[in-house]
Amino acid sequence: MTTERAQKERRFGHRARLALTPAQVRLVDAQAHAARATWNLLHDWWTLLPKGKRTLAAADAAIRQARKEVGWLAALPAQAAQAVLRTYLQAWRNCWQGRADAPNFKARFRSVMSVDIPQGRDLQITRVHRRWGMVNIPKVGRVRFRWTKDLPVGKKADAGNRITGARLVKDALGWHIAFRVTTLEDTPEPHAGPEVGIDLGVTVPLALSDGTTRTHGEWLTGKEQARLLRLERRAAHRNSFRKRGERASRRLQRTYDQIASLRATAKRRASDWQHQTTTELARTYGVIVVEDLAITNMTRSARGTIENPGRNVAQKSGLNRSISGEAWGRTIALLTYKAARLGGALYKVPAPGTSRRCSACGFTTPDSRESQAVFVCKNEGCGWSGNADHNAARNILHLYRTGLALVPAAGRAVVRRPRGVKPATAR
Repeated sequence: MTTERAQKERRFGHRARLALTPAQVRLVDAQAHAARATWNLLHDWWTLLPKGKRTLAAADAAIRQARKEVGWLAALPAQAAQAVLRTYLQAWRNCWQGRADAPNFKARFRSVMSVDIPQGRDLQITRVHRRWGMVNIPKVGRVRFRWTKDLPVGKKADAGNRITGARLVKDALGWHIAFRVTTLEDTPEPHAGPEVGIDLGVTVPLALSDGTTRTHGEWLTGKEQARLLRLERRAAHRNSFRKRGERASRRLQRTYDQIASLRATAKRRASDWQHQTTTELARTYGVIVVEDLAITNMTRSARGTIENPGRNVAQKSGLNRSISGEAWGRTIALLTYKAARLGGALYKVPAPGTSRRCSACGFTTPDSRESQAVFVCKNEGCGWSGNADHNAARNILHLYRTGLALVPAAGRAVVRRPRGVKPATAR
């Protein structure tokens, strides 16, 4: 006898690479530039207008008038222009509620080029074969995209499983499309897997309390690292001839693009490793325990001030880059939603003392680390020694089992502005 489990709605995004022709690239670039210009014009209109006249209807009328008077703004579809307006108003709501800073001007070279497709019915997605699919982009036409995940299209699409929209995003590797997917999934049964504590590190990215590790190599090959070094030296040499305030030459900009492409490749490989590793951990373990780390404080600069200069600034800068490169926060975020989706849970425990406590006898002393990788207990009655990362992971799991865990992590925390502090631009 089988029992039906309750279903819940799940919303997620899926990103795929687009295969655009040169003519299509020019059309999508024109739409992205028009979307950025629409945001900037709307921002100027909003900040210069008196507060009593800042309404949604007035902003919509202003955008319609701008699209009629400025011809190249019409390259952006009307629905995408409305999406810019909704995103801008939501940015102000986030500011007023203390979740973000006030929206600002989008510079040409410092903002991500993107175009929103708010309605899923405009996409008309079809699958060509195993590797490729086709999607319709307004004012561009049919475009191929890399099919790497089954999407609810065709006969699989219904009221509960559908694509509600998409967003075109450009990075150093080209244009991609991010689908917004809504599906109905069965509520997962409780995960029967074991408990595990995980210590996040730099030398050893993930050390588990069961004595195993999850490591990775360099994100770029030896040839790619040598090429990146040559390009960085070439860019520094060419930039030395540029006068202050002068625009970068085409050669220099091309070199910058090549550097960005290599760094984007490394970032893509790191993200792929994180996804595969966190998926494997969520499938294996029912309870995952990590430290409640203040990553922002850990990566704070040690430069100090003129009156009180910092010490070991270069070493601290290297450590900050290593911590940022491992992306601990993203690893915890991935583990949080993947564990919950598979019936498990992720807990956080207080971080102080986990690396100085002996997991065998519980004795804590500050000088128990013989080296970065070796832990030696200073208790005369114990004297246990072993890997420092595994020792910290066992202490993390011990804190959870003793009831010192925080509430289960349910996603990204909302950071609110302190009481009495006003936003940069008030309502």
